Amino acid sequence: MGPTAVGKTELSLCLAEVLHCPIISADSRQVYKEMRIGTAAPTEQELKRVKHFFIGSHSVEENYSAGQYEQEALSVIEKLFEQHDTLLLVGGSMMYIDAVCKGFDEMPSIDPEIRHQVREDFKNKGIEYLQEELKKRDPDFYEKIDLCNHQRLMRAIEVCRQTNMPFSELRKGKVAERPFQIEKIGLDLPRAELYSRINKRVDQMLEEGLLEEAKTLYKYKGLNALNTVGYKELFAYMDGEYDFEEAVRLIKQDSRHYAKRQLTWFRADKDVRWFNADSVKIDEIIQCIS
Repeated sequence: MGPTAVGKTELSLCLAEVLHCPIISADSRQVYKEMRIGTAAPTEQELKRVKHFFIGSHSVEENYSAGQYEQEALSVIEKLFEQHDTLLLVGGSMMYIDAVCKGFDEMPSIDPEIRHQVREDFKNKGIEYLQEELKKRDPDFYEKIDLCNHQRLMRAIEVCRQTNMPFSELRKGKVAERPFQIEKIGLDLPRAELYSRINKRVDQMLEEGLLEEAKTLYKYKGLNALNTVGYKELFAYMDGEYDFEEAVRLIKQDSRHYAKRQLTWFRADKDVRWFNADSVKIDEIIQCIS
């Protein structure tokens, strides 16, 4: 695991080749087949090197959640362990990693009237209204959530209104027991170097055709899958909210902010062993999981 652009893909490919095992992706956007460039999904050549699961396996038109991913990933993992002693889970999506490693708490059913009212508030009062409500009801989760992800924001508000409790309190259940041992390896870089890589990756995505890819997805811009760094800024540019140079600046800025949120989340997990992505050796990681 590690922040965006840190170098997870290449290191995981090398590690998988040494271990002779497949890779299970834990990336909530690389799962969508229409979002190849903007998610920095593994290339066709990289996919030929090692068998991957959950890369381009679903469509943005599907309503796909971390809960569904948990069920599907565990099913795949169970079958793969019949043939392999070790598997690699690779990605940077916090909720997808937790789905496999920890499982989710069982959330209460939501009264349809509450669900309707939350959606009406979002429609009529805007996302800022819900952000402020979450800040008052659950300041802890407010600091962790992607506040621009309206689907997750509304879900948290629904639970808060239904139970009159902070959403984060209901997420503190027991970690699910898994029939396999989990070793967590984190990759990081000095902040300046990581941010430089992020900026260069954005430039590379644009050279590869990110704008053209975003244009093909514009009709889906209202879907949660497309409320994603790299796409939402370009959609705003297409809508005339700002010029192209500003869109690129915002993509880089929002990507850096996302990397910061990833690291905050990952560093809270004391089971993660951290390595510098530039200097770590495959043998060092093999030792950790032996």
